[in-house]
Amino acid sequence: MAEKNTIRLNKFVANSGLCSRREADLHISLGTVKVNGKVITEMGYQVAPGDDVRFDGQRITADKPTYVLLNKPKGFLASVKKGTYKKDVMELIDRAVPFRIDPIQAMDRSTTGLLLFTNDQELMAKLRAPKTRVKKIYQVILDKNLTADSIEKIKKGVSIDRHQKLFVEEISFVRGEPKRVIGVEIHDQTYKAVNQIMESLDYVVEQLDLVTYAHLTKKDLPRGRWRHLSDQEINNLKMLK
Repeated sequence: MAEKNTIRLNKFVANSGLCSRREADLHISLGTVKVNGKVITEMGYQVAPGDDVRFDGQRITADKPTYVLLNKPKGFLASVKKGTYKKDVMELIDRAVPFRIDPIQAMDRSTTGLLLFTNDQELMAKLRAPKTRVKKIYQVILDKNLTADSIEKIKKGVSIDRHQKLFVEEISFVRGEPKRVIGVEIHDQTYKAVNQIMESLDYVVEQLDLVTYAHLTKKDLPRGRWRHLSDQEINNLKMLK
């Protein structure tokens, strides 16, 4: 039986942000992880508080899994590749936690809206996987009114090239707004798909705002602000298939 406050070694490694738990299992089996100077290859090994855990010789720590939702403003870049960028979204959440958390998805400087950050590598891998259907609803502002003919073409799927056809789940006008303001729901595509679809039909996307991500919305979250997810919100994300 595991002692109180201990954590499985593979989870400890994954929580450090280096890799997913499945990848941690592989590294442990290859003998690249040491605990208190001893190579550990046992998957169920329990790490106690104060243990010296090293990955390829470098000491690592397991930070508490954290989930932060940002309403991203225009002008900031969200990259899934670690690095230092001018006007990086990391600047906007630097007070959220004392350790690094990364955005689930990339988002260019002109796109606004919901952006989820975490250091939970297992959940991150799941939400990024093409097979996981994550509902994303965008409010799109075009350079001109969207025609009924264009809507029908989009509903049937738009060919970008000979090898790629893009589909949306739903597309509709936004009530009370001009017909150049529309709502687009996609699941297994990124924000780039919306731009590609519209550009293929000779429209220019002037504004793209992610208003819903999975079950998360912008309610009570002003532009440029962030908040921590509730336990129920975290559980709902983990239950996605």
